[in-house]
Amino acid sequence: MKVYLIGAGPGDPGLLTIKGRDILSTADVIVYDYLANAEFLSYAKPDAEIIYVGKKGGDHTLSQEGINQLIVDKAKEGKSVARLKGGDPYMFGRGGEEAQELLAAGVPFEEVPGITSAIAGPAYAGIPLTHRDYASSVSFITGHENPDKPGSSHNWKALATGTSTLVFFMGMKNLPHISKQLIENGMDPETPAALVHWGTTAKHRSMAATIGTLPEEGVKQGFTSPSLIVVGNVVKLRDELNWFEQLPLRGKGVVVTRAREQASGMAKSLTKLGANVIQFPTIKIDPLADYSEVHAAIKALNEYEWVIFTSVNGVKHFWNQLAVLGLDTRALGASKIAAIGPATADILREKGIEPDFIPEKYVAEGVVKGLLERGMDGSKVLLPRAKVAREVLPEELRKAGAQVDILPVYETRPAEEQREEVLELLKSGELSCVTFGSSSTVENFFDLVSPDLIKEHRGHVKLASIGPITTKTLERFGFTPDIEPEDYTIPALVDALVEKL
Repeated sequence: MKVYLIGAGPGDPGLLTIKGRDILSTADVIVYDYLANAEFLSYAKPDAEIIYVGKKGGDHTLSQEGINQLIVDKAKEGKSVARLKGGDPYMFGRGGEEAQELLAAGVPFEEVPGITSAIAGPAYAGIPLTHRDYASSVSFITGHENPDKPGSSHNWKALATGTSTLVFFMGMKNLPHISKQLIENGMDPETPAALVHWGTTAKHRSMAATIGTLPEEGVKQGFTSPSLIVVGNVVKLRDELNWFEQLPLRGKGVVVTRAREQASGMAKSLTKLGANVIQFPTIKIDPLADYSEVHAAIKALNEYEWVIFTSVNGVKHFWNQLAVLGLDTRALGASKIAAIGPATADILREKGIEPDFIPEKYVAEGVVKGLLERGMDGSKVLLPRAKVAREVLPEELRKAGAQVDILPVYETRPAEEQREEVLELLKSGELSCVTFGSSSTVENFFDLVSPDLIKEHRGHVKLASIGPITTKTLERFGFTPDIEPEDYTIPALVDALVEKL
């Protein structure tokens, strides 16, 4: 029985601490709020209970008192509870209140610090909060005071004249009041000031003005909550040090339609380039209900001259069954190994196998050409793959005289995760591109999203295809892709997005 108050950081998933990630991976219950990046939930163990207690559209799922009672109750069931909070739990996050409630209830707890948005947001905007030439101290201040109440908990005179850098949380609604109080209490109206909106996330943007003009300029440039207010001479460094806003895909909404098991590499690459990545796995990768046929094939591996792996998933599920039988890579010692694509080759290398053949073109037709050049007549070939897949490769090999045994090792099913988010972004104009990594992702995507709806928004939404086979499937739905790389690989597709978005 224990509760962990975990700071999830300001939004960039890479800013979660290693300790926070490790606790999430073992927790029995995860209680999270709106400001905690939902991607962190992927670290949860499969049987973890996940409970959302945030606020959307002005509605609270639970009151603070309800949240406190929930985490106490879950802990008293003997469970390990991860309370995931945006930023740092103790920095205007009411983590201290939750800790007190836990102590009062006799529940042990730990606080796992997180990177606060007050530091990370300005840093991504190129504003160091301290600098030897500009600032030697910082104040963190809530901007959420009611300007109509008598008196203030802030010492405005001290803030206006005594601290080098000021950072206001939750202050957009009161920005005119904050500006007025600082100037009336002695701050030069020309003091540099900035707004940082959704700092460190794909929605991140910033602007700089002066404390005198910031309220008006913020409105003109459409800044809303959540935005930090930064005041001080360090803001002068923004134009020079603003690295994050220079990323080539910053603010671009990109849908990745690959299965979640396959999408992580592409999603990470796009996120590093500043994109707002929406993982929309139109297919799920599931194990088979019965592996007896796979086990029989594994026991007869020495009969196969070639084993051809066409995907990372094929390798993973095949090796899972090797392990079930108490075998390892040595079981493939008598066979030559072909890998379709660099990602498949890389995972085979992780298993200790250097493929005997990797085609130059990563489509079935290119594979067939390369294998035929190696002489397939009379060869016995094993093809571990999805239960349903294109038949070009086995058919062409059979025409060349090979004996091909297709071995399903996993199956794909339609998925509907994130559908509503994609539709919202599409209708709001925030979606820039939908990427397709296979024909099945095209078909499943248009099962979930109407082709007519995409056609309505083609003015601002581009479609990206990994290669000609996928492109042909898009054409069946009435679309010509805007982006198709010369090499049919995920890295090449990412490079093409950078060039054309």
